[in-house]
Amino acid sequence: MSDESTGASEPAASDRYKIGQDNVRPFGLDLHNPVFFISGLVIVAFVLFVLAFQKESAEGFDEARKWLTSTFDWVFMIAANIFVLFCLFLVISPYGKIRLGGKDAKPEYSYAGWFAMLFAAGMGIGLMFFGVLEPVFHLQNPPLGIDAKDTVAAQSMGMAATVFHWGLHPWAIYAVVGLSLAFFAYNRGLPLTIRSAFYPIFGKAVWGWPGHIIDILAVFATLFGLATSLGIGANQAAGGLKYLFGLSDSDGMKVFLICAITAVALVSVLRGLDKGVKRLSEINMVLALILLLFVIIAGPTLDIIAGFFTNTLNYLKALPELSNWIGRSDEKFMHGWTTFYWAWWISWSPFVGMFIARVSRGRTVREFIVCVLIIPTLVGVIWMTSFGGTAIDQFVNDGYTGVTETIKAWTPELSLFKMLEQLPLTQISSFIGIVLVIVFFVTSSDSGSLVIDSITAGGKIDAPVSQRVFWCTFEGLVAIALLLGGGLVSLQAAAISTGLPFAVVLVLMCVAIFLGLRKEKREYG
Repeated sequence: MSDESTGASEPAASDRYKIGQDNVRPFGLDLHNPVFFISGLVIVAFVLFVLAFQKESAEGFDEARKWLTSTFDWVFMIAANIFVLFCLFLVISPYGKIRLGGKDAKPEYSYAGWFAMLFAAGMGIGLMFFGVLEPVFHLQNPPLGIDAKDTVAAQSMGMAATVFHWGLHPWAIYAVVGLSLAFFAYNRGLPLTIRSAFYPIFGKAVWGWPGHIIDILAVFATLFGLATSLGIGANQAAGGLKYLFGLSDSDGMKVFLICAITAVALVSVLRGLDKGVKRLSEINMVLALILLLFVIIAGPTLDIIAGFFTNTLNYLKALPELSNWIGRSDEKFMHGWTTFYWAWWISWSPFVGMFIARVSRGRTVREFIVCVLIIPTLVGVIWMTSFGGTAIDQFVNDGYTGVTETIKAWTPELSLFKMLEQLPLTQISSFIGIVLVIVFFVTSSDSGSLVIDSITAGGKIDAPVSQRVFWCTFEGLVAIALLLGGGLVSLQAAAISTGLPFAVVLVLMCVAIFLGLRKEKREYG
């Protein structure tokens, strides 16, 4: 099969793991030399530097976050909009009929197992941390010039802004990466690694330094995006343990939690995708459903049900304004929330996208996009409406200030538990919340290890376990370094810094997907 744009030839499917795999090393290592060694050395040096110069690192991260969000906000906003429009185009286009893996490919996982892994990998820790915090914050500080004193308008816009950050845009980012990896691996026989998606653009050069650079950027983005989530998870788990059992929430406790949970993640890594990640994801799904149903039943049930439809409609109405980046009067909102979120999702995208690709063989392009884009968005609306809506109801109708006090004192890790405090069975529901955070933590860590290992091994999905152990360990160490070197600000700065260059990579990926799908359609109809 010849490539129209480069004249290069693609490999047969049987050779998919041979390309770029000639750098095999003995003693239990199977390395793709430049990617593994450059990525590994930089990450080790980063951890040592931040731990040695914590104060200086904290100041540097703070300045970097402010500069990046204010200078390159337009890059993130334009890129995220492109991803949404591109995904919607694929859904309605003839390319939607193309099946990942060929016409006769069958899905490897049931819808239930597939959705569980999508949900757990995509946003687990974030939903737990921001589900209560963000809607209440935006109620008090609504975007787009809405007056906070107008409670009805502020509440509507606050929920719309929250759903905006957890709706179509982030999942479109994941869908772009997941679809590109799945298509070029299963339909074109290329290794399951980020560089493969750029074959239609660069041809055989993807096996050289252009491909090395792409994969190295993917490793950095994935690792720092994961570290951001792990750091947030450690904050919330420590805060919950202090709230529920009176334990310390000091940096030492957070470091201990990261180490302990990373150790559990290592066990899951050793068990592999089906026995480890899949089972943990299903546990996540069950616990999350239990907690969600509890909040719906124990909270303002009718308001939550009505709010789902109202918030969805308000989100769609506000979507054009919230997606715009020109002439905004609410720059604090756009820079402090939207730009950070888009950078975070982009930095997560190699991890989530590759994970989605690995479990999505046999789905059509249309089925893939709809399930990855629409269904998680609706789940996000339900979650935010239930948790955030309950917290808002407690504040507006009951005068309860527990959640707003966590915002005022900036102890966001306690927002969820303060909301649950007003519901029955507080101790039990709060404990389930802590367990959920921890299990999401483990799922993210072990899934991330599998993905980074695949990238650094040149696309192999069965690389030696010792390499997965290395990446799993350093995910935890990077999270510790960022926590000690500036806390939440450092975590945000790391996500934004790695998300910026990868945003450009993902825009090019859209071009590559289109070229690949067009060629597939011409050849096989």
